[in-house]
Amino acid sequence: MASSALVRPRSGKMIAGVCAGLASRFGLSKGMVRLLFVVFGLVGAGEIAYIVLWILMPKE
Repeated sequence: MASSALVRPRSGKMIAGVCAGLASRFGLSKGMVRLLFVVFGLVGAGEIAYIVLWILMPKE
């Protein structure tokens, strides 16, 4: 079930928890969100978006 807050979880994360937090918030699989960040990273926007979300998203 999707949570109501956009936060980085303390468990289930690989690097900073951005993908795990987005997946939890929107009810998606963590693998799909991580794959999307990799694809966007190849274009050049994924790294910037990840870093911005890492800074803006509070920890759980």
